[in-house]
Amino acid sequence: MKTVESPPHEAIALPPVQAPPPAGDRRRRRLADQARAYGFLLGGLVCFALFSWYPAIRAVVIAFQKYTPGSEPEWVGTANFTRVWHDPEFTAAWRNTLTFTLLALLIGFAVPFVMALVLNELRHARAFFRVVVYLPVMIPPVVSALLWKWFYDPGAGLANEMLRFLHLPTSNWSNGADTALVSLVIVATWANMGGTVLIYLAALQSIPGELYEAAELDGANLLQRVRHVTVPQTRFVILMLMLLQIIATMQVFTEPFVITGGGPENATVTVLYLIYKYAFLYNDFGGACALSVMLLVLLGAFSAVYLRLTRSEEGDPG
Repeated sequence: MKTVESPPHEAIALPPVQAPPPAGDRRRRRLADQARAYGFLLGGLVCFALFSWYPAIRAVVIAFQKYTPGSEPEWVGTANFTRVWHDPEFTAAWRNTLTFTLLALLIGFAVPFVMALVLNELRHARAFFRVVVYLPVMIPPVVSALLWKWFYDPGAGLANEMLRFLHLPTSNWSNGADTALVSLVIVATWANMGGTVLIYLAALQSIPGELYEAAELDGANLLQRVRHVTVPQTRFVILMLMLLQIIATMQVFTEPFVITGGGPENATVTVLYLIYKYAFLYNDFGGACALSVMLLVLLGAFSAVYLRLTRSEEGDPG
């Protein structure tokens, strides 16, 4: 009986195994990658050094000098701090700045959170309303302030025209000593809340839906769900935004500079506006830098205490 031989299987060609590169090549390649990364980092460091760190260090030095552009600096010790401290505008500037910060927390901190809650509940046209809320942030600050200056005009301004149409009493708005600071808080809130609203929206959308479902099954209403679910889940974002807002509002400048010019009767003179007056109106750069150092120390101390307290609360299991 004749057997049939099966055809031989074709050999499968395997790619040649490449030997790993020598250790010296790997080391050179790693060093080249690190040098490239540090090269990109160096550009950022140079920018920060030239435009942030050097001016800050230079301001601290000038705070202890009698300095005017074009003249030789003269060391005067703490004389600049003493002179600024006894300036009648010093007390008014700090009082207005602290009042502005407090009003901004009461108005400008709550409004973005409520706005984010409302936008998060929308089911239609959500993207459109996000753009509408963020639109004021894209307007240059000076342009925004000029628009509000016209809006607050006591004669033909839109605010008083609306009040007249509703047969309500008009107001002096930014021209009245009692209402000027509140008017500026409204401007700052409108101009800057867009970014805050989007951050809150991102935090709200990261909350698991099961938590809200469990709260609803337990009979929690809307306010109870916000208090026991939303606020605890977004606590870290709320605390960080509160810190950033306090630091930003303590440095308010554009609104009083453009809209009120520090008036009426120094009712809107802030610390940064007073720094501007010392440097560019009084030509006293030593006093301006001394006031800047005071503000820096205050904000630095507040930030350190605030972060310490928030960290201790996070570590407290109770």
